[in-house]
Amino acid sequence: QVQLVESGGGLVQAGGSLRLSCAASGRTFSGYAMGWFRQAPGKERECVAAISRNGGRTSYADTVKGRFTISRDNAKNTVNLQMNSLKPEDTADYSCAASPAPNVYFVYSNAPSYDSWGQGTQVTVSS
Repeated sequence: QVQLVESGGGLVQAGGSLRLSCAASGRTFSGYAMGWFRQAPGKERECVAAISRNGGRTSYADTVKGRFTISRDNAKNTVNLQMNSLKPEDTADYSCAASPAPNVYFVYSNAPSYDSWGQGTQVTVSS
């Protein structure tokens, strides 16, 4: 497993932007596909964005497509989530997760595919 630490959450007004970062340590970062998940109170956990080991493939939930961008830097062992045009419904606890993907092109949107999780960072969007 790999250790993950998120940062960058906070309070922002609707229409604003935030950039979340996730720093990885402990294993070869480039061996992991990465994902950003969120969970709001009373709602199911949702994969908002995922990226392949080499960054060549990404996927997004329909709810964030066109507003969020996932990226990774394998040299710095980081994965980022740029969130623009934020809405109150984006309010949630956001966590990054790592999956030991066997192929550099695999992208996973389901939580059971991930075996390492960060502690989460809260994002609150006010109206």
